[in-house]
Amino acid sequence: MIRSGRLGVGVIGAGRVGPVIAAALGGAGHALTGVTAGSDPDRVEAVLPGVPVLDADEVVRRSELVILAVPHGELPGLVAGLADLGAWQAGQLVLHTDPAHGIGVLAPAARQGAIPLAVHPAITFTGTSIDLRQLAGAYAAVTAPGAVLPIAQALAVELGCEPIVVAEDDRAAYGEAVATATEFSASIVRQAARLLEDAGVPAPGRFLAPLVHSTLERALVEAGQGAPDDDDLP
Repeated sequence: MIRSGRLGVGVIGAGRVGPVIAAALGGAGHALTGVTAGSDPDRVEAVLPGVPVLDADEVVRRSELVILAVPHGELPGLVAGLADLGAWQAGQLVLHTDPAHGIGVLAPAARQGAIPLAVHPAITFTGTSIDLRQLAGAYAAVTAPGAVLPIAQALAVELGCEPIVVAEDDRAAYGEAVATATEFSASIVRQAARLLEDAGVPAPGRFLAPLVHSTLERALVEAGQGAPDDDDLP
């Protein structure tokens, strides 16, 4: 399947992540077989023009690579439910994009012969074509059985990302790190913007942008170098 260099790719999950992943793989030369319905069909059509909207089991039936891009809590039930229908196919690649789950959540599909892959591109998705530029040069956490790890890594590269292997037992910690970085920073920025608005500062978002960017850049440099000395702190 993978040796042909061109896969039929279907997507279950039409939120911000799934259609962008599909568009990136389509840009890498794969054929897009279908996507499930979402709450914003116009946005999905803009990202995946002309791709058929299908039920989840039909997406699985038509696809050599199935992308599962659904909320964290829905993923186990989705995989198990499709297994109960006998939908998974032997040799089929099944890839989910959840940061905190490894390949264990795909066990019901693997028992029917599917090949489990977990690939999480480490960006904040907007659900638009802007994300395709963000993927270029980003990192992606990949988890897969040893024999097929090169397939997961190759798919991450086709998304435009640099693959970083995360062990199955480390996925929960990885997911917590991603949630901390995204949720906490977003919450702090929103809180600061409200305080500036209360203080009468116009356009608090524009005011904060250079401050936040420079602060994050310094924090990222320090994270790469280790903790700063006390003399380096302001």
